[in-house]
Amino acid sequence: MKKGFYTIMSAQFFSSLADNALFVAAVELLRSSHQPEWQRAALVPMFALFYVILAPFVGAFADAVPKGKVMFFSNLIKVVGCLMMLFGTHPLLSYAIVGLGAAAYSPAKYGILTELLPNSQLVKANGWIEGLTISSIILGVVLGGQLMKPVMASHLLALDLPWVDTGIDTPPEAAIASMIALYVIAALFNLKIPRTSAPLQPLAHSASALVRDFSNCNARLWNDKLGQISLATTTLFWGVSGNLRYIVLAWALAALGYTTSDASTLVGVVAVGTAFGAIIASMRMRLDQATGVIPLGIAMGLVVIVMNVITNVYVAAPFLVALGAIGGYLVVPMNALLQHRGHNLMGAGRSIAVQNFNEQACILGLGAFYTGMTKLGMSAFGAITVFGLTVAFTMWLIRRWHLNNCIKHKDEVDHLLALARHDRH
Repeated sequence: MKKGFYTIMSAQFFSSLADNALFVAAVELLRSSHQPEWQRAALVPMFALFYVILAPFVGAFADAVPKGKVMFFSNLIKVVGCLMMLFGTHPLLSYAIVGLGAAAYSPAKYGILTELLPNSQLVKANGWIEGLTISSIILGVVLGGQLMKPVMASHLLALDLPWVDTGIDTPPEAAIASMIALYVIAALFNLKIPRTSAPLQPLAHSASALVRDFSNCNARLWNDKLGQISLATTTLFWGVSGNLRYIVLAWALAALGYTTSDASTLVGVVAVGTAFGAIIASMRMRLDQATGVIPLGIAMGLVVIVMNVITNVYVAAPFLVALGAIGGYLVVPMNALLQHRGHNLMGAGRSIAVQNFNEQACILGLGAFYTGMTKLGMSAFGAITVFGLTVAFTMWLIRRWHLNNCIKHKDEVDHLLALARHDRH
C-alpha cells in the first residue's frame, strides 16, 4: 500500500472513533434529561439527514477540491456540532450538524482510494478501511460508555478553564467535550493526506445543474447490471446496520437490564465480528466474486431475529460476534465492486455520493419507521423481528434480480465481470 493510504487510515480512525463515542454520549444526554425514547431513536435518522439532502452537492465538491482539504473542513464542521450540543442547542439538531460534516467527509474518504490505489488493491484497501472503521466503532462506543461512568466522568468534570464557566456539568457533556479533541486530531491528519495526480473536475455553477448531474449519475449506477446489484446490497446492509446500532442498545436495556454505558459494549461486540468478517473477506475475495456473497445477506436477516430469545450476555456476546462477521464478509466485496463500477462510470466522489445517498436514505427511512413505531409503543423485540424479516426478504429479491440479469443480460454481465477481473491499472 502507498504511504498516503496509512495517513488516510489514521484520519479515518480518529474521526470515526469520535463519531461513535458521540452517539453513545448523545443517547445518554437525551436519557438523562428525561426526553422520550423516540428522540433517542431519532438520533440515527437525524445523522443521515444531510447525507440525503446534500447528496447532489458533496460528491461533486469532493471531485472539485483536493480530498484532503474536504476531509479537514468536514471534521471542523463536526466540532461545531459538538459545541452546539454543549451550549444548549437541542441534541437532535446538533447531531444533524455532525452528520453534515460526515456527509461531506465520506465521498472524499472513499473517493481518494480509487485515485490513490490500483483496482487490484481495492478489495484489500476496503477490507483495511472497513476493518479499521469497525475497530473505531468498537473502541468508540466503548469509549463513549466508559467516559460517562462515575470514575472517568469525575476526572473529566474536574478539568476546567481558569476564570471560565464552561457550563459542562454532567457526564454526557464531559464526554461530548472530549470528542472535540479527537476531531481536531483527525483534522491534523487530514492536512497530511497527499494530493493525488487525479485531475479535479470543475464544479457546476448552479444548484440545478448539480442536481441534474447527480440524478444522471444515480440513474447510471442503477442501470449498470453489476452496479445496481452491489448498490442495492450495500444500501440495504447499511440501512439495517445503521439502525441496528440503536436497536442493540434498546434491546440490551430491555432484555438484559443494562445501562447505556454497559449496553454500548454490546454494540462494540457486533463490530468485533464485523471487523473479523471484513478482514477475512479482504484476504479471500476478488471483485469478480463479489456477487457470490448475496446469500449471506438472507442468512443475516434471519439470524437477527434470534436475538429475541436471548436473555443471557454469555450467549449474546458470541452470537453478536457471529452476526457481525456475516455482515463484514458480505459488505466488503460488494462495497469494492460498487466503487469499481462507480469509478468506471463517473468521478470517484460522485459515485460515493450516489452510494451515500441511497444508503443514508435507507437509514433515514428505516430510522423514521422505527422512531414512529417507538413513539407508538413498539418494543425493541418487535423492531428486531421486522428488521430481520425485511432484510432477509429484500436480499432474496436482490438475489433473484441478479440471477435474472445473468440470464437475460449474460453477455453484459460477463463483460463487466471480466473488467473487474482483469482491470489492474
